[in-house]
Amino acid sequence: MLILEIIRVAFGALLANKGRAFLTMLGIIIGVGAVIAMMAIGAGAQKAVQDRIASMGVNQLRVFADRTTIRGVTRYRSLTTDDAQALRNEMTLATAVVPDMGGQYQVKYGNKNNSVRITGTTPEYFSLRNYQLAAGRFFTNGDMSASQRVAVLGSVAAENLDIGPEDVGSTLRIGGMIFDVIGIMESKGSQGGWDNPDENIFIPITTAQYRLMGNNRINGVTVQVVAQEWMLAAQGEMERILRRERQLRPEQQNDFRFFNQQELATTFAESTKIFGLLLASIAAVSLIVGGIGIMNIMLVSVTERTREIGIRKALGARRSIILLQFLLESITLCVLGGAIGMALGYWVAKVMASSGGWEVIVTPQSLLLAVGFSVGVGLFFGIYPASRAAKLDPIEALRYE
Repeated sequence: MLILEIIRVAFGALLANKGRAFLTMLGIIIGVGAVIAMMAIGAGAQKAVQDRIASMGVNQLRVFADRTTIRGVTRYRSLTTDDAQALRNEMTLATAVVPDMGGQYQVKYGNKNNSVRITGTTPEYFSLRNYQLAAGRFFTNGDMSASQRVAVLGSVAAENLDIGPEDVGSTLRIGGMIFDVIGIMESKGSQGGWDNPDENIFIPITTAQYRLMGNNRINGVTVQVVAQEWMLAAQGEMERILRRERQLRPEQQNDFRFFNQQELATTFAESTKIFGLLLASIAAVSLIVGGIGIMNIMLVSVTERTREIGIRKALGARRSIILLQFLLESITLCVLGGAIGMALGYWVAKVMASSGGWEVIVTPQSLLLAVGFSVGVGLFFGIYPASRAAKLDPIEALRYE
């Protein structure tokens, strides 16, 4: 019953000054709302990055040609289809070995004439990168074996050429050669900023090598590894095969380099996590400022109610009761402010998601953190005013005017 009486008195004191109580809570409301919104943005960004990398495939290694310096002379030696074939024949830890080659070519369809990146590759390329069709089909091993002049268009490339699903089966010219349009891909989006398949046109690698480009130089080779735990072993296997194929002596550096998408996924995940924590930390400053405001108002409240405290002490109220009353007032301000702030932060996050076009995720952890922080602020910044009230001498308090 005593605790209920203390709570009733604490709420009564707050309700007696509604305007001041609300203004005091405002710092907590803004701080908690900012924490919720910023953590939601950070979590959404992290998920977006993870989804994008997952769509590219995590169990993949890619190898490129690289510049090397020998006796002060820098040279660049392209990878070739022979290198890719050696990897395909000899690798034991790969489920797919997919080379690709490409370049910019003029593409003409009707009255449209655009410069488009042409990528020559194998049929496994599409499944390896989780590409989907909007219309038509992908080219097959049969198309590749026969070096057929068939093309699959990215969504942007098709749109720029005014080619729709109904135009599958029509022909276009790539570098002056006639190709059949056999498929249009669904939109995929930029792959980490260095490649956008939506802007490409894909043709069989044999067609690119023997009919269009006239050489066996490739941009790189993507290898699907059997499992994530074999990534390093697969990279070592690729290195041994390529060094032997390219006849590199033991003292010579590799003239190729690897790109590990698993490492990229880990790096991006850590970066977005740090970014989210940074945003939350910046928002938490508002909570500190709000806590200072609460301490200031509670000190004013102690001064205003000095005579009341003296009367209660004279009637037998213990120090602990006075301490608990003022602590409860401080915590109540913070908890109410935190509850309003959570609702505000959730609303702001949803508005940003709908208007900004990005995903936000409000996690239970962020809500618990905000509530815990609110209670902690109430306790920390309420202890000094409550302690000051509890230590007042009843005689001096009764004399206070």
